[in-house]
Amino acid sequence: MIRTYALFCLMVLFVVLVLPIQAFCTEDYAGETGRACRTCHLSPAGGGTLTASGESFRDELRAKGRDRPLNPIQHIVRFIIGYLHMLTAVIWFGTILYVHLLLKPAYAARGLPKGELWLGWVSIAIMAVTGTLLTIARVPSWYVFFHTRFGILLLIKISLFIVMVAAATLVTFVIGPKLKKRKESKTRQQKRDLTPEEVSEFDGKEGRPAYIVFRKTVYDVTQSKFWKKGSHMERHQAGADLTDLLKQAPHGEDNILPMPVVGKLLASSEKRGKPPEIRVFYFFAYMNLVIVFMIIFIIALWRWW
Repeated sequence: MIRTYALFCLMVLFVVLVLPIQAFCTEDYAGETGRACRTCHLSPAGGGTLTASGESFRDELRAKGRDRPLNPIQHIVRFIIGYLHMLTAVIWFGTILYVHLLLKPAYAARGLPKGELWLGWVSIAIMAVTGTLLTIARVPSWYVFFHTRFGILLLIKISLFIVMVAAATLVTFVIGPKLKKRKESKTRQQKRDLTPEEVSEFDGKEGRPAYIVFRKTVYDVTQSKFWKKGSHMERHQAGADLTDLLKQAPHGEDNILPMPVVGKLLASSEKRGKPPEIRVFYFFAYMNLVIVFMIIFIIALWRWW
């Protein structure tokens, strides 16, 4: 699982860093005059050496406080900050995509893993600081946010980031504790019937009990020395139905029947409706996934449109 996640992040980073990015100019001139980039730059694609018209327009922007020239050291510092900002975004977005597209939100619905929480909040803090510094270096006045294409897109991106932070705060400090309390409450209920989805939550990891299913009966194998951390011989995981797999095992059912019985296995259709905190968690999970795609779309508009 860890190898798959690492490979996924490396692929995202490869796409971001390797695909060619055209040099781009400040959009103010094109937006205000309707002329192409080659009017301001010697290169038709924009960027690089300015023409006489470009230098004149640059000087006019500086006089209005709408252009902020940087010395070589400031350029290097901004590059390092930008690299850190992009790298953190790739890690954070890669985690969101990995959890939502490969593991599915149900992976975290049983209780927010501490590792993902730490990664998420550290990423949020780094992106907030580096993003603020990059905005200060690139945006000299509030005018840019409302009258330039770059500024409007940046304002939308910042707004989406704030929405994600607000959702993360609600999930971490309101929804998360409720999910944890629900999980602990379910753990204390030893004798009861469970659906396959509920059995899968008892995987023996992070202090959770380890349950298995054999012939429609749920067994508790938490105390078994053969099920340490919910894994049996590094081949089978707790939280699953092992009825068919036992046919291939070197031992018989005598090793399972003595285990404590939790209850019967219910059909999935008999599962009760999801509690409100689970539904809210799923809503924010998929909302964040949509926002990630929206932010990537905005970055694509900056670079390639």
